[in-house]
Amino acid sequence: MDLPVDAIPHVPENTLRWRRTALIAGGVATVELIALLVVALAFIAKPFAHTGTSAKASTVSASTASSTGAKSHPTTTKSPTAVKHKVVARVPRDRTGVLVLNGNGQYGAASEKAIVVRSLNYPVLRVGDARHRDYPRTIVMYRQGFEGEGVRLAHDLGLGRGRVVPLDGLRQSELAGAKLALIIGHAS
Repeated sequence: MDLPVDAIPHVPENTLRWRRTALIAGGVATVELIALLVVALAFIAKPFAHTGTSAKASTVSASTASSTGAKSHPTTTKSPTAVKHKVVARVPRDRTGVLVLNGNGQYGAASEKAIVVRSLNYPVLRVGDARHRDYPRTIVMYRQGFEGEGVRLAHDLGLGRGRVVPLDGLRQSELAGAKLALIIGHAS
C-alpha cells in the first residue's frame, strides 16, 4: 500500500537550524553547569579537608610550648611522605609593628597602604621609600621569629603565602622596631 506524498510532514529548513542551535546551546549550558558545580563543591569541601586530629595536635603543641615557655613550630601531617610546617602568630595585631615601604615608585603608594594596614589594627611605625623601586610584587618581610605574624598580615591583605619572606636587604636597625616590613610592589 502506497501512502500519498502529502502524508509525510514537511519541516522547513529554518526550523531544523533553530532546533540544532538550541540543542548545541543546551549542551554547552549543561557542560558549564557541571563545571560550576565541580568548582562550588571544591570550595565547599575545602574547609572540611583538614582532619580534626591535626588541629588538636597543633593546639596541644601550642599549649605545651606556652606552658614551658619554649617557642615551637607545630607540624601537621597530611600524608606519610609530606610534612607541612604550620606557623602561628604569637603576637597580637595591635602589638605587631609594621614598616611600610614604597617599592614601586608610585607617589603615595606606601601612605595609601599604611591606611589599610592601620585599619586592620596593626601599628604602622614608619612609612617611607624602599631602596629600590622595581619590586614587581608586594611582599611581607619578617624578622627572625615572626614568620607567623608575617603570614597573618599577608592573609589580612589578601596576599598569598608565597609573598612572605625573611628579611632580605634590610637590617633590623632599619625597621624602627617593627617586626614586619611591607614593601609595596607594582602588583598588589
